[in-house]
Amino acid sequence: MSDHSTSVWPTGQHGPRAQLREAGCVAGTEFDRERIPPAVAAHAIAAWTHSGDLVLDPDCGAGTVLTEALRAGRHALGLTVCKPWWTLARANVTAAKTAGAWCDGSVLETRPKMLATVGAAGLVGRVGLVLTALRTGPEGDLTESVVAELAKSMRYCEPLLRPGGHVVIVASPSRRSDKSLVDVTSLVVGAASAAGLTLVERCIALAAEVRGNRLAAVADRQAPHREVLVFQLTHEVVLAASAVSPSRLRGYGFGRRAA
Repeated sequence: MSDHSTSVWPTGQHGPRAQLREAGCVAGTEFDRERIPPAVAAHAIAAWTHSGDLVLDPDCGAGTVLTEALRAGRHALGLTVCKPWWTLARANVTAAKTAGAWCDGSVLETRPKMLATVGAAGLVGRVGLVLTALRTGPEGDLTESVVAELAKSMRYCEPLLRPGGHVVIVASPSRRSDKSLVDVTSLVVGAASAAGLTLVERCIALAAEVRGNRLAAVADRQAPHREVLVFQLTHEVVLAASAVSPSRLRGYGFGRRAA
């Protein structure tokens, strides 16, 4: 529906373990192999939130997003159905608070569908950023069911966004059994579209150190880079586009006189 920009993030200046140490993450966080690296989480939070905003990770794993949100002066809420991750995420939230974070941080052991219940009514219109990783299945495969679950999560999160809020999905490269690359972007964009979201920016988060104009050795060989897909509510994107070119609204069925 709209043009989107592309950018490259220099988020690989330090290796995975060094990032965890700098973020003050507790031992065991490194076992969450599909976590969003702290440098990537910090970059996204700085780019798309303000002080005091609420950051939500509906599949938070060991809680690196929550830690970086608290360190940046944002409130944080994470969900996970995995008991070990819940324990680690809580420990990471506690560590951030002990280190001086003043905002609220919570971790719930529950599924994202909880966000669509009466119990989450107080979150409607309050979330500045939904930031989560595209996590694969038990065998590490990016299956249809994995994408379907992501689509459900985004639908649950959509009503919670404040005006101007963003949904950011971080995905590692994925290969099929024949070693061919999966078109992760199309899968995620399709899931987001079904949830009423439109892609506004596509970024590459590097896992290699940048030295001058060159890349040094890759720090994270399991995922040499991550794709970061940024979405906003479709109706907000359409209205923003109309401010630049009113004629674009007519292409979406708006601005027509009644018969």
